[in-house]
Amino acid sequence: MAAALAVLGLADGARGQEALPPLDACIDAEVARYEWTLQMHRDRPLDAADFDLWDVRGVEYCGNIGVTRCDRSDAPLPCQKALAGAQHVLHGHVMAGLPEPETEGESLPERLYHTAWHLARDVSAGPDCAGATEAMATWCAAREANLRLKSALLAWQVGRYLGLAEPAVRAGWADPPPPPRPKARPER
Repeated sequence: MAAALAVLGLADGARGQEALPPLDACIDAEVARYEWTLQMHRDRPLDAADFDLWDVRGVEYCGNIGVTRCDRSDAPLPCQKALAGAQHVLHGHVMAGLPEPETEGESLPERLYHTAWHLARDVSAGPDCAGATEAMATWCAAREANLRLKSALLAWQVGRYLGLAEPAVRAGWADPPPPPRPKARPER
């Protein structure tokens, strides 16, 4: 009986791992979501109600999913180190396609782009994860990489709105997401 339960537990764990998308697939879906939202806002004037046009909560979700995938893996710390590295590389690709703002600008989108671009170019004021255990420092590094990636994607979103940035797929740092898989119907 214990062996059967262990096999079922392993199957559930494998299904749980499959249900969590890898970082690149998750970011691809976020980019596609933003491009769709941008199309909805293109032909109408921007007002305060549209401020949610620039939303990077999904990027944070992707980072958290990445950490969860690592926690469920056979080697959580190397996995989280690789996750931090992947987010750092993606941050660099995103920022490479964004022009430096010439001035702060007058409009809300221009001011937001100026601020987001500079936030994404930030340099740490010191060792963010100093004094932590290896496990905590590794998690902290992955989390800090995700926060920098969020800033870069916010700058990209506003840059897309302003016509300063290419679509992510054309720029080469994202792929079109796969179509959503149909959900299995419950057995009766």
